[in-house]
Amino acid sequence: MSPRHALRRPPRGHWILLLLVLPVIAAALLFEGWSTHEIDAARTKEPCTSPIPEAADDGDPVLRLAEGRIETASMPPRTAALTFDGGPDPVWTPRILELLRRHDAHATFFVTGAQAARNPGLMRRIVEEGHEVGSYTYTGGALGKASDLRFRMELSLTQTALAGSAGVRTRLLRLPHTTAADTMCGPEWSAARRAAEKGYLLVAADRSSRKARKGVVRQYSHTDLGHREARALLRNPRIDDFPTVSAGLGTPTFTTPASGLQRVEGEGLMWMQAAGGAFTRLTAWALGVAGALGVLRLLLLLLFARAHVRRRYRDPARSHGPGGVTAPVTVLVPAHNEQAGIASTVYSLLESTHPRLEIVVVDDGSTDDTAAIVERIDDPRVTLVRQPNRGKPGALNTGLAHARYDIVVMVDADTVFEPEALHRLVQPLADPRVGAVSGNTKVGNRRRLLGRWQHLEYVVGFNLDRRMFEVLQCMPTVPGAIGAFRREALAHAGGVSDDTLAEDTDLTMSMGRAGWRIVYEESAVAWTEVPTSLRQLWRQRYRWCYGTLQAMWKHRSSLGERGAAGRFGRRGLSYLMLFQVLLPLFAPVVDVFALYGVCIADRGTAVAVWLGFLGVQMVTAAYALRLDRERLRALWTLPLQLFVYRQLLYLVVIQSVMTALAGSRLKWQRLRRAGTADPYLEAEDTLPQPMPVRKVPEGAER
Repeated sequence: MSPRHALRRPPRGHWILLLLVLPVIAAALLFEGWSTHEIDAARTKEPCTSPIPEAADDGDPVLRLAEGRIETASMPPRTAALTFDGGPDPVWTPRILELLRRHDAHATFFVTGAQAARNPGLMRRIVEEGHEVGSYTYTGGALGKASDLRFRMELSLTQTALAGSAGVRTRLLRLPHTTAADTMCGPEWSAARRAAEKGYLLVAADRSSRKARKGVVRQYSHTDLGHREARALLRNPRIDDFPTVSAGLGTPTFTTPASGLQRVEGEGLMWMQAAGGAFTRLTAWALGVAGALGVLRLLLLLLFARAHVRRRYRDPARSHGPGGVTAPVTVLVPAHNEQAGIASTVYSLLESTHPRLEIVVVDDGSTDDTAAIVERIDDPRVTLVRQPNRGKPGALNTGLAHARYDIVVMVDADTVFEPEALHRLVQPLADPRVGAVSGNTKVGNRRRLLGRWQHLEYVVGFNLDRRMFEVLQCMPTVPGAIGAFRREALAHAGGVSDDTLAEDTDLTMSMGRAGWRIVYEESAVAWTEVPTSLRQLWRQRYRWCYGTLQAMWKHRSSLGERGAAGRFGRRGLSYLMLFQVLLPLFAPVVDVFALYGVCIADRGTAVAVWLGFLGVQMVTAAYALRLDRERLRALWTLPLQLFVYRQLLYLVVIQSVMTALAGSRLKWQRLRRAGTADPYLEAEDTLPQPMPVRKVPEGAER
């Protein structure tokens, strides 16, 4: 994934692939839901509203309905046709077949198409051993209750399944949830007539009070009771013969060979059902694992955040009282077309309570008034350096060349510092093992819903992650908005590299692998401007995600290293790969499956799981907001974040991964700045003058 020898245009074909895959997934889920009676349910028979015609209720169990006539038939005297419904069952059908073989008897198996497709070996054995096959519909659903579409599919798909599994077709049909002929009343009688119009011969069961000589004895399901009753019946001395239904009626078999095309269609149905069932089971299992991992991650964040708080207050190097680290600081501000916010950034730094600092603003080939605005700031601590456009890493390295002090703070040109932020940011550097410190970046323009969503993400996601990374000693990113560095550590890492689009992540990973401790200082607060439209948010996160993937690939060898490098790789990179790459890639399937669960399947369970996960998120978010001294009123936007914001973020990950796999080189996704990083300004559309009296913004506490 080398960025130096790559294409410039990101790939786009994966969106077509995604749009093709998701409908296939949805179709598989819908078919599975239909076959399990979750869609167009037909689980039970409707109550009878009218009796069947008298001509059909004469006790004979075989009915032929043709040309307006009703014909019935039964088995000859001392003859019984054994029938079994609902299989083939992998447990009981082999036992029944063995029992029939020992008694040299034959039976008629009314099978469901779904079970036939799942057990083709049993279906072939049934046919090869001379037994007859009938239809019990595809799912065993009540045809009288089924819709027109379901009625047609129940019959046609069963024939297709029989063709694929056993190479046969059948004209025998038993209506599910009926026994004797008189139970085919009301809606079932209408279904029986419709089936007869399609050429089916209807086979009912005899009433249990009638003798076996009257015809077909009671039906048997694949249960232990049916197996025992069939065994007892086979030993009945009053019955001489146990033929199939067609043999007992003295007619040619109603089971005929299927054509080659029908067999191909049947094999396709079998494959589709097997793939759909396997996919549904796999997705349900993966969804459970993903949910468990998500909950585990939130619980770990809470645990490590608490550990971070305890460790922070025990560390004397984090003292914010008089004294501490007072060494001079060089602040580097790379700027390219940042006229909207550069003045706010520089003035906020000049108001810092840190005793000594210099500010080096590197104008990286700006075409607007960025440089002119900096020149008008009359303060000897501010130095302006101009250079042709070389990108942010080049601007930072130029600033390093002009830096005079051993502590370097890197700042984005749209960041506004609290007066105490700079001094608090450098305090952890009192520990000589600390090479870099991440500050606490807060969202300044949070008045709209999109800004509030990003505010929650910064507080709950980024900041809790940084607390955990510090405890685990595997910090992957010191953000470009606010980060302090020991100059020695920067030199050890080789300066700021332009190998990736996430130069801050690349630099942090290099320092971590070199053995430097990297910590998070939550009291060093700076305000940043976040995107105000979904398009701008996409561009920003696309660059962040793609750059992070580049950095992960660049430092992948740390997974097999020892010491600090190995600790960083096995903890930091593994965490990023699992929670920021793999789970988001699976997220579209999770959403489709969750939507299926809520709308079609077990709605109560799906809603309960969703509410439970949301509850854990709310608790975690509330704790994070309390740690950051933010008001809890922002929590009301968290449930809404799951429906738009989350989808945008995981689509960004998909786009980034595909771009990386294609070897494309992503261009820098620059945002339009509006100068709204400072939350204390009343007017968001004017350039700030030397810092006005500030008001505490809604949703933040000083």
